[in-house]
Amino acid sequence: MASLPSTPARTPVRTCIGCRERAAKRELLRVVIGTGSDGRPAAVPDPGGTAAGRGAHLHPTTACYDLAVRRRAFSRALRAGEGLAGTPVGDYLASHVPDQPTD
Repeated sequence: MASLPSTPARTPVRTCIGCRERAAKRELLRVVIGTGSDGRPAAVPDPGGTAAGRGAHLHPTTACYDLAVRRRAFSRALRAGEGLAGTPVGDYLASHVPDQPTD
């Protein structure tokens, strides 16, 4: 009996909307359109990756978040008509991600 060639398991790859680097899906934070604290549409984190609808991915770092805000990447990636507030994502990162080392 011939053995099958061993091939590595394929892992999904996504592009970070902040730094535009490709990474494994499990390393990124999924972001979807939801409702902000003021009741208006906003980009909200989906850490479980189970929310319905179009999603965008972001490295869970403040540096990538800041790049995404500066580039207005949330509205573009999520195909929202107007500017989309990213404040809920920033709040999530501030409370769930340990402090980044400073150089």
